Amino acid sequence: MIYSFSTARVVFGIGSRAGVATHASHLGRRCLLVTGSRPERCDWLLEELKDVMDDVLCVAVGGEPETGFISAQAEAARQASCDVVVAIGGGSVIDAGKALAALVANTGDLFDYLEVVGRGTPLEHEPLPMVAVPTTAGTGSEVTANAVLLSPAHGVKASLRAPNLIPALAIVDPELAVSLPSAQTAASGMDALTQLMECFVSHAASPLTDPLCRDGLTRAARSLRVAVRDGASLRARSDMALASLFSGMALANAKLGAVHGFAAPLGGMLGAAHGEICAALLPHVMEANIRVLRHVAPEHPALARYDEVGRLLTGMEAACAEDGLEFARSLCSDLGIRGLGALGLTEEVMEEVVEKASRASSMHGNPIVLDKGELLGILRRAMDEGSSAK
Repeated sequence: MIYSFSTARVVFGIGSRAGVATHASHLGRRCLLVTGSRPERCDWLLEELKDVMDDVLCVAVGGEPETGFISAQAEAARQASCDVVVAIGGGSVIDAGKALAALVANTGDLFDYLEVVGRGTPLEHEPLPMVAVPTTAGTGSEVTANAVLLSPAHGVKASLRAPNLIPALAIVDPELAVSLPSAQTAASGMDALTQLMECFVSHAASPLTDPLCRDGLTRAARSLRVAVRDGASLRARSDMALASLFSGMALANAKLGAVHGFAAPLGGMLGAAHGEICAALLPHVMEANIRVLRHVAPEHPALARYDEVGRLLTGMEAACAEDGLEFARSLCSDLGIRGLGALGLTEEVMEEVVEKASRASSMHGNPIVLDKGELLGILRRAMDEGSSAK
């Protein structure tokens, strides 16, 4: 087998945010600063960038980055001659930054490059260099090669994807997540855990991604509850920042699975937080995968990996796949994860969700093909109030 691995240059540690402006000034002189919906929280960074840059253009991203918004902001950044991007915020903000870095340098229509709902053609030119500064611990977007965008016209989230979309530099300061509310900590942390698990059991897992998944799952298992309960715990925040970072590195070099296959259309249709959708689905996708694998492919290597997931999550040497499943159910219950019904899913749209999910790129990473009946069953079980329902 031949394996490859790509990632950003990473600076990790408490206080590392102090170097963002200096690092960015080495990559360009006219900065596009991408923030969340409350840009005043990043005034400290804006002032530091103004001290070292010739010019700074600010873009605030409220909610999921939509295709029309991204196209318009890319044109504005192009007119301002921006040559470097700094994105500080959660996964949506960093995804917006990556998409803007690509579209400032590539002048085709966004849908020329977008997967699933667009043509998916390769970028003609290198994206602008980018510095990604996550303030949550979930998506690992600071080291991934895709930008997830919402297309309102299609009611789905789709990726702009290219190997060179990985940011030039990721600065990960766990202290930036200390003020994150407990509900967002829970949802984003469950996204990280889900990504680590899906990459680990994916058919595209490799010896280059496996150590990241093993370490990340261990950290998330021991620290997610703590981070939700005590957001000021820097040890827990550091564990979750690393779990998220490792999940991004893994998914950029392996594949995801059915949870994220469903999350793409559900995110566009429900408008709920991505991490909350993933959390509601995770135990039910695990259960279906384990059951179908045992029934149709009992020697499949993914079953041994699910057994290892059980050991990593519980810390018990004799744990099996079902123990990992029970851990996930218990964790969702403890974190107050709501079912998909509470997030807005109805029986009437399930067939549409399954049809869209079947076309999602992430679904193709699932360790085994799940038929329509299994996929509908997952959605129905995940609708129940609380993901601990069996």
